[in-house]
Amino acid sequence: MRTLDKDLLSVQEVRDKIAEAKRAQGKLKEYSQEQIDRIVYAISVAGQENSERLAKMAKEETGYGKWKDKLIKNIFASKFVYDSIKDMKTVGIIREDKESKVFDVAVPVGVIAALIPSTNPTSTVIFKALVALKAGNAVVFSPHPSAKNCIQEAARICADTAVKSGAPEGIITCLDTLSGPGTKELLGHRDVSLILATGGEAMVRAAYSSGTPAIGVGPGNAPVFIERTADIPKAVGHIIDSKTFDNGVICASEQAIVVEHCSKEAVTSELRRRGAYFMDAAESELVGSLLLLPNKATNPAVVGKSAAEVASMVGIDVPEDTPLLISEQSSVSYNNPYSREKLTPVLALYTETDWESACERCLELLANEGLGHTLIIHSKDERVIREFGLKKTVSRVLVNTPGALGGVGATANLQPSFTLGCGAVGGGSTSDNVGPLHLFNVRRVAYGVRELSDLTGGGNSNTGTGSANFEQMVSKILQMFKN
Repeated sequence: MRTLDKDLLSVQEVRDKIAEAKRAQGKLKEYSQEQIDRIVYAISVAGQENSERLAKMAKEETGYGKWKDKLIKNIFASKFVYDSIKDMKTVGIIREDKESKVFDVAVPVGVIAALIPSTNPTSTVIFKALVALKAGNAVVFSPHPSAKNCIQEAARICADTAVKSGAPEGIITCLDTLSGPGTKELLGHRDVSLILATGGEAMVRAAYSSGTPAIGVGPGNAPVFIERTADIPKAVGHIIDSKTFDNGVICASEQAIVVEHCSKEAVTSELRRRGAYFMDAAESELVGSLLLLPNKATNPAVVGKSAAEVASMVGIDVPEDTPLLISEQSSVSYNNPYSREKLTPVLALYTETDWESACERCLELLANEGLGHTLIIHSKDERVIREFGLKKTVSRVLVNTPGALGGVGATANLQPSFTLGCGAVGGGSTSDNVGPLHLFNVRRVAYGVRELSDLTGGGNSNTGTGSANFEQMVSKILQMFKN
């Protein structure tokens, strides 16, 4: 019996599900704000009710992180994100300026292809389902192969709930047969209006090179600067809370601590007091060899593992409850794993003479990897904080808060999101935390408020061609706009 070709099956499934999504979105775009909001609310409730089961599924399937932290992320995605978007106007006229005689109409983009990572699988599905439907779109999920089952289950819950709440069949779908040609078909299909890409660097680059408009998230490599005026115990506590949350798989988590000479002893003493393990040169070499694959990509074997698990992989004996492995570093390069993104509780430590040189070190780390993403600073000096805010090549500077939780909008007043834009400097199309407002276009309806004669000084614009008349016309136009 002949076996059907997987690549061909995958491509056909993509085409079928995009067609189904397009038909469903054609119906959804006629829904009222009240109908949309009813569906979004139901998905939020279903996400909360299934948060624990989905968290355990994700941990069991991927082996990454901690299921209890994944539970928190699922609740954050379904409850916290919902609360932040529930009152947004996303249907029909969303703004009107009667004085200027202009009004804005929300126009859904259509069918969204949503790439889902293995690091934050179920929470990202819930999040993207909520923001896509809130903006009036259909969504086709493409799961990471190593988290396929839990992603499909999260998508199924969202889809079933949406339909039961009045959404058209096919408004949320998830791919089952995964292949390279299938992914290429999804990203480049003419009926996909937008790609919402969260995942590895290669996948995000594929999204941006597909020819389809895309919002993507590149790698994070967030430096954290503990400035001399900082509350050091609090800063260290925030770093540990962030880097150990789900074992460091959130891309906004800290990757390198930067300190000044004058406060290094206080910082390192506090880290040691809280159980952090400082590796010597030989141990750093062993762990460093584990962090990257030969092609310099992140080694998936260490992603989401605890500090003790990483240490045990290379024969280093540390207590089971060790929160962090720390390696003192003095250089930055793409080949140095400690100056790269590490999705596990491993941190570099850099020591600089003053805040200006610390600022330069942070810029160097970001240029190495993570341009446009996130930087964290702990300080009480507003002048230094503002200098960092003015000069850093990132889209979010987080002040006195954990990076992972502040970046997604949990402990800082940013838009709650699991898609953190990196801006043009990071190769992205937005620098925002992505939400519904990024997932619809705006049609502007503008009434005429001036006549041509108001611009040309009256009379026939084809007469009076002399330089004096021309200068009078230009002068009048300039004066009109000044007023």
